Amino acid sequence: MIEIRVHGRGGQGAVTSTELLALAAINEGKYAQAFPSFGPERRGAPVMAFTRISDKPIRTREMVYTPDIVVVLDPTLLQIVDVTTGLKKDGIVILNTSKDEKTIRKTFGIKAKLATIDATDIAMRNLGLPITNTTLLGSLIKACDVIKLKSIEAPLQKRFGRIAEKNWNALKEAYSKTPNIQ
Repeated sequence: MIEIRVHGRGGQGAVTSTELLALAAINEGKYAQAFPSFGPERRGAPVMAFTRISDKPIRTREMVYTPDIVVVLDPTLLQIVDVTTGLKKDGIVILNTSKDEKTIRKTFGIKAKLATIDATDIAMRNLGLPITNTTLLGSLIKACDVIKLKSIEAPLQKRFGRIAEKNWNALKEAYSKTPNIQ
């Protein structure tokens, strides 16, 4: 089973991205679940959302405490949240940032495998908004190979309708610019 934790801020689409990822995995014949963890947070407050993907039925319903992968939608969260808490030994961090990997490692002490991508820039050019959730799905798919790229297209179309193409383009651009670090 692969467990993924997404860190974002209220309104950035962390919950949406976990749901889209789970739907894509289910479309591939896998088992998946997606769920948020937040209380009375307001727009802009830190939130987490989770996805589990497995080839076997998933029996657990608890929060993801030891993720294989952490995705960070908003790089300012690194200043207030230890996003690597509980990350498995060979875990991977996918981070939206314009800074290079070396600077991120030095500044925040991240020792895990790390894929950085300027998802905000990609989202602004493709969507006209700094909403990075679907963009970072492209990075996650490329860096971690959790699902096939094509599998996310139908959930995107269903969720976003007429603006799905813009999200698909942002996702594909991030996919093409992200190294496979598995």
